[in-house]
Amino acid sequence: MKLWQIAERLGCSIDGDANLEIIGVAAIEEAKAGELTFLTDRKYRAALEKSLASAVIVGKEIVPGHMAALRSANPRLDFARAIEIFHPAPHFPGGIHPTAVVAQSAKVGAGAHIGPHCFVDENVEIGRNAVLHSFVAIYRNTRIGDDFFAHSHVCVREGSRIGNRVLLQNGVAVGSDGFGFEKQADGRWYKIRQAGIVVIEDDVEIQAHTAIDRATIGETRIGRGTKIDNLVQVGHSCKIGEDTLLCGQAGLAGTTRVGNRCILAGQTASAGHLTIGDGAVLTARTAVGEDVPAGAIYSGAPAIDNLAWRKSVAVFNRLPELQKEVRMLREEVARLKEKKI
Repeated sequence: MKLWQIAERLGCSIDGDANLEIIGVAAIEEAKAGELTFLTDRKYRAALEKSLASAVIVGKEIVPGHMAALRSANPRLDFARAIEIFHPAPHFPGGIHPTAVVAQSAKVGAGAHIGPHCFVDENVEIGRNAVLHSFVAIYRNTRIGDDFFAHSHVCVREGSRIGNRVLLQNGVAVGSDGFGFEKQADGRWYKIRQAGIVVIEDDVEIQAHTAIDRATIGETRIGRGTKIDNLVQVGHSCKIGEDTLLCGQAGLAGTTRVGNRCILAGQTASAGHLTIGDGAVLTARTAVGEDVPAGAIYSGAPAIDNLAWRKSVAVFNRLPELQKEVRMLREEVARLKEKKI
């Protein structure tokens, strides 16, 4: 593909030879002649100078010396779009594999692909062009929209409601029972029936081996455009807003409310029955036990304002030295008191 053709599809301008033949995309260090790379971080500028790539996607302020450039307002985003040009998503033809089990009462939309050893239960509705890859289980009374994609070993439990263009990676469990038990007089635990459902709105992606628990009553809801990483736990009756990111191994206890456009970094945790406001950020390994204001950045366990946490961490590294100084000061004060006596 010619460089000008890529530029046209991405909406970029060109500096250099527009007729270069581009055969693929690669990272700066691994790129070879004929490949396209990108640069957003200036610390990789030296690597770009040594790169064998034929062209680079860059912002307006960077001038590569030895290769053609595609000028972009958002180089990382346009590189992501360039990857799709050379690595298009695989196509799955419509139809039901002979080994799949689909209940007679199920409704499967036009163009849907039901792969090997999948199970679709009674009164399920699946939209147009959906793909159930293999070993996917859809329990009864579930409603799924158009362009749904479930990779192998996904399980969507009874009564769940899933919107359009939802992508579930391998091993995702939607609608598994919430962790609800009540202690009886004899000390044994009585299981609380989890009678609610899960609602997943449009354009959500949930990555591998994440669990979204059904509500005890009512619903657990994942807002439009939210992206959830691997190994995340979303407890029963949680509500997550739109365009929020939940990164790997984050855990939300039951009835947590997370606003729109929040970022919960890796291994963050929240106690139940609290609210994380719109636009809030929890840095890695933050644990919150009370409400987080909108727009706040919190860190640490227990969570505090990020600036205060950074100051505390700086002091923490000096604690042995400070402890020694305090001991010496105490000894000096004691000596002064003795002299006065």
